[in-house]
Amino acid sequence: MKLPVYAKINLDTGKVEPFVISKDYYRKYIGGKTLAARLLLDMMPQGTAALDPAAVIIINTSPLNGTGAPSSSRFNMSFKNVLTGGIASSNCGGTFGVMMKRAGFDGLVITGCAERHSRIEIVDGIVSILPAEELWGLDTEAVQEKLPAFHGKLAIGPAGENLVRYAATASGERMAGRCGSGAVLGSKNIKALSAYGTRMPSAAHEKKLNRFIKKWVRFIRNHPMTGDALPRYGTVGLVNKANASGALPSRNFRYGRDPDADAVSGETLAETELTRNSGCMSCPIRCERRVKKEDREIKGPEYETAGFFGPNIAAKDLRKIIDLNYLSDLLGMDTISLASSIAFAMELKEQGMADFGVNFGETGNLEDVLRKIANREGIYSDLANGSKWMSEKYGGKEFAMHSKGLEMASYEPRRSVGMGLGYAVSNRGGCHLNGGYLALLESIGVLSTDAQSPSAKAELTVFMQDALDAVSASGFCLFSAQTFVPAIFFNLGPNHIVTRITGKIATHAGAAVRIMLGTKPLLRFNSFFLLPHAEALRLATGFPMYTGSFLEFGERCYNLERLFNLREGLTAADDSLPERLTKTPQPARNGTAKADYVVPLEKMLKQYYKVRGWDSAGIPKKQTLKRLKIES
Repeated sequence: MKLPVYAKINLDTGKVEPFVISKDYYRKYIGGKTLAARLLLDMMPQGTAALDPAAVIIINTSPLNGTGAPSSSRFNMSFKNVLTGGIASSNCGGTFGVMMKRAGFDGLVITGCAERHSRIEIVDGIVSILPAEELWGLDTEAVQEKLPAFHGKLAIGPAGENLVRYAATASGERMAGRCGSGAVLGSKNIKALSAYGTRMPSAAHEKKLNRFIKKWVRFIRNHPMTGDALPRYGTVGLVNKANASGALPSRNFRYGRDPDADAVSGETLAETELTRNSGCMSCPIRCERRVKKEDREIKGPEYETAGFFGPNIAAKDLRKIIDLNYLSDLLGMDTISLASSIAFAMELKEQGMADFGVNFGETGNLEDVLRKIANREGIYSDLANGSKWMSEKYGGKEFAMHSKGLEMASYEPRRSVGMGLGYAVSNRGGCHLNGGYLALLESIGVLSTDAQSPSAKAELTVFMQDALDAVSASGFCLFSAQTFVPAIFFNLGPNHIVTRITGKIATHAGAAVRIMLGTKPLLRFNSFFLLPHAEALRLATGFPMYTGSFLEFGERCYNLERLFNLREGLTAADDSLPERLTKTPQPARNGTAKADYVVPLEKMLKQYYKVRGWDSAGIPKKQTLKRLKIES
């Protein structure tokens, strides 16, 4: 068995040394965010501030990276969350991870702070810390243009240099967007990393894996979601679906519908702006939108960006959204936290509580605002801290749309209550992916449970969180898991009686899901129709990985991250949502509201803790940790 090799980089001393992952850790934690969570618990002193020189940042891969498996170019960045004080894992689809692996390292463990502005270069097993004075101040695109050709690249922009709390990191045009990875690198005086190597990853069962990959790619291309819907409209194709179900945030989550939503939808983008599809390395889905900007082609906006720079600030200019998305990437900022913080500032002004010169429905000055935020100019330095920090200074906590300090994604939980539960308990804060993405089964998917009912939402959230954490930690894009809803329901459509009845059954399937979660050791099978990632991981590592053990792998990840949060002072009290979502019924655009359109969070939380094997204070029980083989 070839064990993963990491490079430990101490920026204080300039020392670089190899760090071989133990056999025990490799079997239990494998790679990606799971192994990174374990290493953060081991290596990062309790109470270390996110931007302290002693803070640790881990950039790592997984066994499937670089093998050619579908959607497997993802790499992970784990660190202390700049916005929440808990754990952060930020996933990216650029080329840096694959090239780092080819250069001889499965991951990096970086500590300390460089004495001068620097960059890290990895070439065929040699790690160098080089001066980067000439790169400081440049945007993410300009930096990468100056790095060596053919290298996988990772770079921060001005926002990272100025420690904007939601500064992101770019790899090509892909962003490790959430939680402040760019600020952590900036705090360490690291402007960029690049990697190049010629070593190809190997697998325990190479020929079998290659045959499996070919079959899996065909399965993905033949599935209506990954073979048609995502390639046709990309993630921005969710705008009209969320709007129709009342789950599209509008005017800082005041409403769940917007009369002008179609103007920024995937359908409109496809008709008016799309030049072609593209996608990440080794991905057959090709969901990326390519659009024109003057005389060049750039990456188009994803659903979150379109939703937050569109309806959530009461805007409807698709061209402006494209420009703001591009500028956000250049400056190196997470569009979710950025646009949500701007929406919060707009409502502060509307309520007469603070004036940042931004207004609902007005986008003419937003490029200037983005530059001022990235450079922390004047009062815009407050916007650079995020909505939680702003609400503590200016007020408005009831409409600051975050959980634990991380701004929520673009799904309105009052019409997707399981998604609301996921936001509240997510280890990294208001994240739809780490929260279990139950919106797929409530408000935007073809097969929907009752979006307002708390029934079975705890069980389904636990299942989805475990599954998605395992997929992510294995090195895959989470979209590769969207084939878990059988194709027949897409062919029948959401209004067919079979689809509706199945959705009703799923609404009351809590007991069945609990039984499945409790009998994971018996699930000794792998299937294209549930989580084919387990079979790919088995063939790549040689480990006895099946559907049940794969879900347990995800469960181990989720509990590890919870332990990190608890160690750093987060408690069950932080498993919360703003009062706008839990106490104020969602109004219709005509001013009427239904009293039951709120998130019944407390009721779902109690059941969630029970299903998770946590006590009433949200702490994993000893028997849960023992079963998962998590040592203290």
